[in-house]
Amino acid sequence: MLPLAAACGGSSTDAYCDAVKGHQKQLTDLFSQPGDGAVLEALPALRDLRDAAPDDIRADWNQLVGALGDLQSALDAAGVKPDAYRDGKPPAGVTAAQRARITAAANEVDDAQQAAADVLQEVRDVCHTPLTL
Repeated sequence: MLPLAAACGGSSTDAYCDAVKGHQKQLTDLFSQPGDGAVLEALPALRDLRDAAPDDIRADWNQLVGALGDLQSALDAAGVKPDAYRDGKPPAGVTAAQRARITAAANEVDDAQQAAADVLQEVRDVCHTPLTL
């Protein structure tokens, strides 16, 4: 889905903005769904956007996508879906070590909130396209 505008003489910013526009509807649709799993379902699209991002925003994309990827890995290792937690409590069968890994990964996602805000602002400023995360 990632356009190859850069390979056809366009700038890397053009390719990035094309990628943003290409994923806009998908991300909007995902984030309009109820539940906590939307952001993790969006991980493939977010990885595409990170890979297309210009150098000036790449670190923020790396932080955001890395944190979400770590959370997905922790949940997968525990065999837990994101919406299985209720009031901060894991479902039955999650070990203390699994819970600690999930909690650490969730904290990493919290720490990436500024990176997410920076990414969204960059997308609006550079691509003139609003995204919802």
